[in-house]
Amino acid sequence: MEEPLPTQQRRRFLQMILGALGVALAALFGWPIFRFLLPPGGDDGGGAISLPRDIVAVGKAHFFDFQGRPAVLIAPAAGEYLALSAVCTHLGCIVKWVADQDEFLCPCHGGRFAPDGRVLGGPPPKALESYAVTVDGDQLLVSQKRVV
Repeated sequence: MEEPLPTQQRRRFLQMILGALGVALAALFGWPIFRFLLPPGGDDGGGAISLPRDIVAVGKAHFFDFQGRPAVLIAPAAGEYLALSAVCTHLGCIVKWVADQDEFLCPCHGGRFAPDGRVLGGPPPKALESYAVTVDGDQLLVSQKRVV
């Protein structure tokens, strides 16, 4: 004996709704994984930003956002400026400037970095990434071009 037509339609409708819900949930949970696996986007050397020269004093550090990532500008001596990524190379925590010790400290696992980004101790496998800094009058231009 065959089922009546309204019951078949109801079943088909529920199957379509559940299928659409499954696709939506898969997309919702799959998108972050997909974004994580993609390489970070960049514009290959462009995107310089300008900061006032007096924003950082000698021996001090100024944290800022550079192309969506934390960065730090430091003045180790008068007229000398360095720009570094503020992301620890160990597990990606944001480093802090410890002025009395004249070094960067990663609060997550104790990684220590010199003012020029070199590793002084702890688990970080490599130095902090550095950016090019040029002086233009009373402005500092920080560019994506990394200095090795």
